[in-house]
Amino acid sequence: MPNGLHNLAALIGRLLLAILFIKFGFDKVTGFNGTVGYIASHGLPMPSVLAALATIVELGGGILIAVGLFTRWAALALAAFCVLTSVLFHAFWAAPEAGRMGEQIEFLKDFALAGGLLVLAAFGAGALSVDAKRNAA
Repeated sequence: MPNGLHNLAALIGRLLLAILFIKFGFDKVTGFNGTVGYIASHGLPMPSVLAALATIVELGGGILIAVGLFTRWAALALAAFCVLTSVLFHAFWAAPEAGRMGEQIEFLKDFALAGGLLVLAAFGAGALSVDAKRNAA
């Protein structure tokens, strides 16, 4: 792939990954009580603290990835977040039969996102990023 196309693909890929986390992070800000209730319904301790942390990780990590700042660290944090939320909230193996397939799809989507984020962490944000500008300076 030519360098210009490579850099454009990295930018578009970052934006496609980031938009999901920015949207869900923003949804947590605007529907914070619902997020707390959802976390509490899964029996996790300190649901308000966990909701605040989830909001920061998703919204903050998504924005960092979108602009390409501290991209590797943000991608690692979001990858860990995806794996953790898969296991805690989409345990398809324990779901009732009627909802098992939906939970399995959500579980595997989160794992696939984690995989993409790990690739981003490994290879970086690309030339069209704040990280590239900082490293060139």
